[in-house]
Amino acid sequence: MSYELHRVSDEEKYFFDLRGYLVVPGALSPQEIDEANAALDAKMSLARNLAVGSLSRGAQALSGDSSRIELTGMLGWEPEYRIPFRKMLAHPVVVSRLNEFSGRGFRLDHGPLLISAKKGAEGHTLHGQGEPFEQSVLYHQQNGRIFCRGITVAWQLADCNAGDGGFAIVPGSHKLSEPTPREVRILEDDLGVVEQVPMKAGDLLFFAETATHGTLPWTADHDRRSVLYKYASRGAARAVGKYFTPQERYGDWTNELTPEQQAVLYGPGVHHGGRLPILDSDGKKTWVVPKDE
Repeated sequence: MSYELHRVSDEEKYFFDLRGYLVVPGALSPQEIDEANAALDAKMSLARNLAVGSLSRGAQALSGDSSRIELTGMLGWEPEYRIPFRKMLAHPVVVSRLNEFSGRGFRLDHGPLLISAKKGAEGHTLHGQGEPFEQSVLYHQQNGRIFCRGITVAWQLADCNAGDGGFAIVPGSHKLSEPTPREVRILEDDLGVVEQVPMKAGDLLFFAETATHGTLPWTADHDRRSVLYKYASRGAARAVGKYFTPQERYGDWTNELTPEQQAVLYGPGVHHGGRLPILDSDGKKTWVVPKDE
């Protein structure tokens, strides 16, 4: 597959529409990986450990002797720690893909969230909101355009090799019309349709929230580290709410962000009175499109 940072190739659109996910390799440099991991190392005392069984929910195939570790709040950390995660927010690779997959004016719905796990950690039962139908994350393709209302972008800060566990998906399930059998969700009998997606540190994963997805038990000797940003399309709400601007929604700390970073923190709504900044990217930088374009 060909990858171009400044635009989505026809092959990428085909793959994402067919499979419900896409991995862009090498989106982060080794230095950027190290900087992000160093910031997380400095803040891991703030992380929370989920209770064992809270994710596997009694599924034998997903059981483990620990659960995953979560950490949030990166965008508001001290300057020496927050920079890597603010860069990810409106990264050129993200902007170019989400403009195609979610539509111009996409926004951050929630996140970022670190998901980490140590060897022996349990998996997460397969889930996804394609069935039963959930309009907030619906997936539709028409006239050569993709409309994915809910899409997760996951930055990999550690290798996820084949057999390591971690992110798993039922490819193509983002268009599913039939209920997912419980045996598949708990991997008691996955019918051969569940795939773990191998990735390297620095790779960037996009997946449709309508897809049936979850986590396999972590078996690698090194810790799993994936930072998730959950984006939504502009059409997830028709009219803006009371709190629309980044400052109204998150506070004055957003004034420290660049205009491009602020642009993805606006509230939902199609009828926004021209107040919404729109982003574009050439793969090297991101910018706010002038309003007369």
